[in-house]
Amino acid sequence: MGAAAQTDPARPRLVVGIVVDQLRTDYIEYLQSYFGERGFKTLLTDAVYMRDVDFKVPRLDAASATAMLYTGAYPSETGVPAGLVYDTSSAAATPRLPLIASGGANITNDSFTPAGLRLSTIADELVVDAGGAAQVYSVAMDPQQAVIMAGHAGRGAVWVNNSSGNWATTSYYGALPSPVSNRNFRSSLAQRIDTMTWRPSAAFQLVPGLPEKKRHNPFRHTFSRQDRDVFKKFAASPLSNAEVTDVAIDLLRNFNLGNNPGETDMLNVAYTVAPFKYVTDGVTRAELTDSYLRLDGQLARLFEAVDRCVGAGNSVIWLTSTGYCDDAVPVDERFRIPGGEFSARRARSLLNSYLSARFGQAGYVSAIRDGQVYFDRHAIESMRLDADAVISDARAFLVKMSGVSDALTINDILSPSQPEEAALRLALDPRSCGDIIVRFTPGWNVVYDEQTPPVTKQVRESSVMTPAFLRAPGVAPQVITDPVEATSLAPTVAGAIRIRAPNGARSRGLGLKNK
Repeated sequence: MGAAAQTDPARPRLVVGIVVDQLRTDYIEYLQSYFGERGFKTLLTDAVYMRDVDFKVPRLDAASATAMLYTGAYPSETGVPAGLVYDTSSAAATPRLPLIASGGANITNDSFTPAGLRLSTIADELVVDAGGAAQVYSVAMDPQQAVIMAGHAGRGAVWVNNSSGNWATTSYYGALPSPVSNRNFRSSLAQRIDTMTWRPSAAFQLVPGLPEKKRHNPFRHTFSRQDRDVFKKFAASPLSNAEVTDVAIDLLRNFNLGNNPGETDMLNVAYTVAPFKYVTDGVTRAELTDSYLRLDGQLARLFEAVDRCVGAGNSVIWLTSTGYCDDAVPVDERFRIPGGEFSARRARSLLNSYLSARFGQAGYVSAIRDGQVYFDRHAIESMRLDADAVISDARAFLVKMSGVSDALTINDILSPSQPEEAALRLALDPRSCGDIIVRFTPGWNVVYDEQTPPVTKQVRESSVMTPAFLRAPGVAPQVITDPVEATSLAPTVAGAIRIRAPNGARSRGLGLKNK
């Protein structure tokens, strides 16, 4: 039925949005000779290829970058500056998208809603344009990514619950889609997880330049049900991309996406090629190479399914990276890389001691989380102190600590005078960020030892080129080498499907060549 659909020059039948966490331009170009014909090569030859997408902001993660891509606005405006945000009232890091207080959830207690997303998304605008008739679904391993991509008006968002291993959704969108529910029953990931092993794929052996150690002793990662974090580790591996593709194709076929006469549907998919942090030797290059080769195969499967369902030339495919690369892994001490350990507990104790000696006894600093220092404003007000003066003194003391390269107060960021301050202004939400933002010295380990369980983060600053692709009917393939602002991608896709850009989009769409 789908293959017989005729091309509509005015409007595509289906939009496929693909977000690949930490996708890099250099790896795509390095490995393009080893890709198959129907995955990345299809995009490299038939799509607009943007080699350098500039997000302009630091501190991105999968959730904040996805919100930025789908709204065309910066994290300071989307309401999603990070996947987890420290909540001063509960003294804990909480998901940025709020949970449903009542009404329960389906399969999982991770019942997220898009209520914390302050702007409309490209998916929302598509549904509004269709008067509610357009079908929008999203598939991801991460719940917040899935919800952001489905938007406020989508039909459904599904993800894998980290506790049960089942595909899950939220009561915000209604019942778990039947194809996904059937998959949980007949082919549950929880039932198969012990049998799954990640070894190098066949194409991996053809790639030159890999460490000889990895060739003679290939990596092998297993996933044991006895490990409480097994589904989290699985989600970080490229094997999870195959599960995502399976569910995406199930939704595509069972709901006849793209075959609603006169309407355009949307299928959103989230993949990952993030460096695998669970290596035991601190070297991720071999696993990273194999992740790209495996992703190429999953893209080929998805593209072939789309063409079969809606017909070649009846779809828009939009693929982009999340714009950052977190390749920090522990480095063995024998390599003697300069570094040290910064303890959040010790830093908070020293700050409070210093400020108590300076202004009087009190607990001024309530927490240090994710490189941000949170002050107890009530304690400062009760002592009738000038909060700005206290915070400024704390900053001057903090920058003298070992492992700290710089620190900026919230006032510095809200009235930026330097490029770094301006970038942080776009990256941070003043409603939820700390009073001081700390920049740590690369090579150091930051230990957040006041939370349970403690979290250690290795500091490494990596700036890499990240790509985007757009394949659309009537748009000529081309390569754009100049930097493209990430906020222009959503308006560009909106233009390709003849709808309004999201309501908070900061940039105009790109002027692309027609065929």
